[in-house]
Amino acid sequence: MREWADFETREGDGGTVLAVTGPLTVSSIGPLDYRLRELDSLEAIDISGVSAIDTVGAWSIWRAATDLDAKITGASEKAERLIDAVKAAESSASIHPERLGLFERVAESMGEIVVEWGRGVLGIISFLGGTILAMGSVIRHPRRFPLVPIVRQFELVGVSALGIIGLMSFLIGIVIAQQGAVQLAQFGAEIYTINLTGRLAFRELGVLMTAIMVAGRSGSAFAAQIGTMKLTEEVDAMRTIGVSPMERLVLPRILSAVFMMIPLCFFSSVVAIIGGAFIANFALDIPFWTFLQRIREVVPITDVWVGLVKAPVFGLIVALSGCYQGMQVSGNAEDVGKRTTMAVVQAIFMVIVLDAFFAVFFTEVGWA
Repeated sequence: MREWADFETREGDGGTVLAVTGPLTVSSIGPLDYRLRELDSLEAIDISGVSAIDTVGAWSIWRAATDLDAKITGASEKAERLIDAVKAAESSASIHPERLGLFERVAESMGEIVVEWGRGVLGIISFLGGTILAMGSVIRHPRRFPLVPIVRQFELVGVSALGIIGLMSFLIGIVIAQQGAVQLAQFGAEIYTINLTGRLAFRELGVLMTAIMVAGRSGSAFAAQIGTMKLTEEVDAMRTIGVSPMERLVLPRILSAVFMMIPLCFFSSVVAIIGGAFIANFALDIPFWTFLQRIREVVPITDVWVGLVKAPVFGLIVALSGCYQGMQVSGNAEDVGKRTTMAVVQAIFMVIVLDAFFAVFFTEVGWA
């Protein structure tokens, strides 16, 4: 049966004396420590009846003596050494660090964000350079071209995404046409709903929404797949046997995203226009085939080229972000989820920024 530390009080010549008995060890001092904290004043603490003592017991007795302004008596040689060691290790430093002011905290947080952002940009540029080198190496050694992985990624990124992208685009086309018609009806210009739907679908929303969908669907998958392989040391194993992870893991995913974004975006734009024609047939009394025929007349071919030029760039950004974040996974499984989230957020942010840049650029070159 475990023996617990205990105490009793007696009156001494100058006041109350606390006589401690039993073992003062980490496993037996718990109840005694709570009772010591409730005392108000003492003259001395007598530990001559202590059967065993360790650092925790010495610290508890020394702390109680310090708080109650009492002296310690009856200490054995071992107890004296431990109490002296505890006393020498005393620190008056605050347990909690000093809290900075609001302005300093905001400035510090902003600085950390900017530094982290700069490191991320440099990391992605470096990763892009590694991808270009891997591409050059494959071109110099065509037998190492990862044909099977690329075809597999073509299926995962492109073919498997047709259903969800088609449904999304069809509904977006319906929304554009319906809301556009409501606003244009105020000016008696419902017929221009065709212009609005066609130009928005080919020039902006088709490629932008497809890129966002691919980022959430394929970009996150790239990060999770490569991150899991990195966590289970499969990437290190590939390097050990002489297989380049950049050539076998990263390159197929980047090439598939770059090339499959072109047909996906065109498909998305066409389905969005079909969705607009569908709702216009019921809401605006514009015949379905008349809507489609009018699209050929009001949408300039430059709008189609604008969307097709954006598509591979957005695909590169999405795949690059997903693969880069996947290769940065380290530590534990929690980091896989963190990096996957970062890959999607980073890809969508960069896609929107680049879309704004393209809008200004194409306007300046006369493709407005």
